[in-house]
Amino acid sequence: MKKARAFAPCHITGLFQIFDQSTSALYTGSRGAGVSLSRGAETVVKATKAPESSLRVVINGFVSSSAEVSRHVVDAFLSRFKEMDNFEISVEHHFEGPVGAGLGTSGAAALSLALALNGAFDLGMSKTEAAQLAHVAEVECRTGLGTVIAETFGGVEIRVNPGAPGIGEVRCLPVPNDAVVACLVFGPLSTREFLSDEKVRRRINGFGGKLVNELIEAPTIFNFLKFSRQFAEHVGLITDKIRHVLNATDDAGIVCSMPMFGESVFTLIEQENVGQLLQIFRNPDSNRRIIVSEIDHQGARLLW
Repeated sequence: MKKARAFAPCHITGLFQIFDQSTSALYTGSRGAGVSLSRGAETVVKATKAPESSLRVVINGFVSSSAEVSRHVVDAFLSRFKEMDNFEISVEHHFEGPVGAGLGTSGAAALSLALALNGAFDLGMSKTEAAQLAHVAEVECRTGLGTVIAETFGGVEIRVNPGAPGIGEVRCLPVPNDAVVACLVFGPLSTREFLSDEKVRRRINGFGGKLVNELIEAPTIFNFLKFSRQFAEHVGLITDKIRHVLNATDDAGIVCSMPMFGESVFTLIEQENVGQLLQIFRNPDSNRRIIVSEIDHQGARLLW
């Protein structure tokens, strides 16, 4: 049996600008900024020789009949590497964060899967080459634009130029050693829906590019959070639940914003101030989930 295990961090995008007019998915992507979390997706690939090819995808212990992005990644590998023919391939994804809440789980699944396939079949691809296949899958499935390149490198990043890993350009912001990511999750929002909505796209591109340029000129964590909040307000997707929390954090002097895209609230905060923030986040409402995570500075990697 061939097998391998890989990890890719979850990721929160605070602001971005869409670049999806290229005829090549490798050059499609986004400029923007975000943060990678130490929580993420672990993917195990197991492959056994068989009379014909087959694929089984398991997500958090449950067999999935859809898993569009994961199947797209596997198909891309199968079309490129004939030595993968006639294998029963099992893909097991385990997510440490909620799916569809603006935490980049789709990109993390695609990226960790690409690294695990490369490792299991000993295909000899570099990390960047494997990540490119994950990026293409995200773009073609319309589930993300810049998530994969951000998760490939980790940290708090500015995506200066769009495109897949090896093509786009990423710069990392300096981060205090005791800074963590805190996130309050209500539920999902559809990335595909918003990327297809022309009104939303115009608001994103009209303001996102300006803020990215300003962040490049003054690359600080405070500006990342401030510009992310300005961006969320401008795009106009803040729900009543999010607004209620943002009003409370504003009153407490804590700059928070909304992940793109998820009905959630996030910030980067020093450990000593987490308690104050959690008092605001906690509520009898059982439909919310609180996540406090360290920042992942390594990026996606093969574990074994």
